[in-house]
Amino acid sequence: MGSVVPIRKATPRVELVGASGEWVVRIIETDQEITRSFGLESFALSFAEGQRIRLHLDQVVRL
Repeated sequence: MGSVVPIRKATPRVELVGASGEWVVRIIETDQEITRSFGLESFALSFAEGQRIRLHLDQVVRL
């Protein structure tokens, strides 16, 4: 599942967090926040890296 939340003037970044056997990727762009959940870390990391490249960021932030 995923969700899109409108936000104002945020600094773009991609975050990855693991909790309770689930991996969550949060993509923060200048005007919205998108959250995606994954059952496997490798899938979450792959998705996060793709988003990092798309947004021209240097790193994925692990929380």
